[in-house]
Amino acid sequence: MTTKLGGPARRALPVNEAAPSEPQPHEKTRNTSLTGLFVKIVLLGLVTAFAVWAAFPLVAEEHWLGLGLLVATTAAILYLYLSPRHIPAKYLVPGTLFLVIFQLFPVLYTASTAFTNFGDGHRGSKQDAIVAIQTASVTRVPGSTEYALKIATKGDPATGPIVFLVTDPVTKVVSIGDAKGLKPAGDISAAAGYTVLNAGQASARSQEITEFTVPTAGGAIRSAGLSRAYEGKAGRVYDVTSDSIRDTATGESWKADESVGAFVAAGGERLAQGWKVGVGFDNFTRALTDDTISGPFLRTLVWNFAFALGSTGFTFVLGLFIALALHSSRVKGRNLYRILLVLPYAMPSFAMLLVWRDMFNTDFGLINNLFGTDVDWFGGTASARLAVILVQLWLGYPYMFLVSTGALQAIPGELLDATKVDGAGVWQSFKSVTLPLLMIPLTPLLISSFAFNFNNFNAIWLTTEGAPFPAENTTNGATDLLITYTYRLAFGGSGAQYGFAAAISIFIFLIVATISTISFRRTRQLEEVYS
Repeated sequence: MTTKLGGPARRALPVNEAAPSEPQPHEKTRNTSLTGLFVKIVLLGLVTAFAVWAAFPLVAEEHWLGLGLLVATTAAILYLYLSPRHIPAKYLVPGTLFLVIFQLFPVLYTASTAFTNFGDGHRGSKQDAIVAIQTASVTRVPGSTEYALKIATKGDPATGPIVFLVTDPVTKVVSIGDAKGLKPAGDISAAAGYTVLNAGQASARSQEITEFTVPTAGGAIRSAGLSRAYEGKAGRVYDVTSDSIRDTATGESWKADESVGAFVAAGGERLAQGWKVGVGFDNFTRALTDDTISGPFLRTLVWNFAFALGSTGFTFVLGLFIALALHSSRVKGRNLYRILLVLPYAMPSFAMLLVWRDMFNTDFGLINNLFGTDVDWFGGTASARLAVILVQLWLGYPYMFLVSTGALQAIPGELLDATKVDGAGVWQSFKSVTLPLLMIPLTPLLISSFAFNFNNFNAIWLTTEGAPFPAENTTNGATDLLITYTYRLAFGGSGAQYGFAAAISIFIFLIVATISTISFRRTRQLEEVYS
């Protein structure tokens, strides 16, 4: 046994006995570096693969700006993470990309849509509109070429996009026909990647097959059953020199009007199929100047504020009252009460809204049966509005109860004890200490709740659908919010008007954003006072 001066005794190891080995620091660093390098390679490989996958549809649709942006973004990401420099940017870029993709892009896209006529009949380009008009007017004429037909698809036979495999009666050449036109395939065996539908599968999609057309130079190919097709002649053709559509049978013509994105006749009649164009502020001015829209719009806005304030205020008052009642340790079984009180919050709101709608039914609803009344709750303006606010009160108070309970538990008990020592009563203590301290954390939640209720589509649509409606205006009901009124205007008619809906959405956004900004400023002032 050998010892060192001032140190513990240590047994001398025999020459042939090795000391236990421990990983050296450089070995740990090397292992960590290898793991990090492997993860980096995998992630960058996924990014590159996604970029390659996204490039093909961009090239096919000739979206060169989008393709350039994709290439530039991918190249910047590869450079950033393969370079040892720009360390802060490595952490900021992922969050920035998610912010742009999930937040900024939808907002900017909605804003850009508001300045267009985008909607049913105005979705594609002018060329798409011309093809659609011509193919829709195709009729079978004497001497029309007939083809042997096989119905095929790519993907699921029940849902995949339909294509025609047509065989020329003279040359026996097989062509593949889709919505863009014909392309030669040579023979059936050359049509690789397509699944030919059997009789049962084709019969199940007979309506879709009947409506399907393959545009050609002189008209379009349509099916004549499941095994034959014909090339019909277009009754309405596009004249390049006059930039108009002409009806070959009647001679009537519709000239292209780029300001509205449609072909318009001399008498003002428009063809249903148009194209997407910019319309400036037309959607915004329509909402403000069209008497059939602006009048109900302002009335709905007033009720919208009342609904959002009432729903938020009443749920907060009730939730806070229950939280205060159960905050005292002298209440026995308060944990059980808390569990029971949050049950409405745990149930699916859309299902509960439908249940409440039935409970307010005039003839067999629980409310009338329970109280022995015969109230037509959704038949009158006041009763319908009261009903939807009561439903929101039941659905919303558990959330306010939960957040108020948490905020109450965060208030130091010494402060409340100090108010008792100073001789303050219960109400004075609540008004001067408890409520101000509660409002600091709860005000942002109240603002977000107001914004949610301001656009609470489900609360109205699943209970009243905006009813009751006045006889003179069946598009604007007494319980309609701006969001439900906009939905009915934009999508409840003959076709969807996405541009107009986007314009109204911007109005709603500006209203909510203004109110939220003012409220948050007051919240900061409140924090400064009580900090």
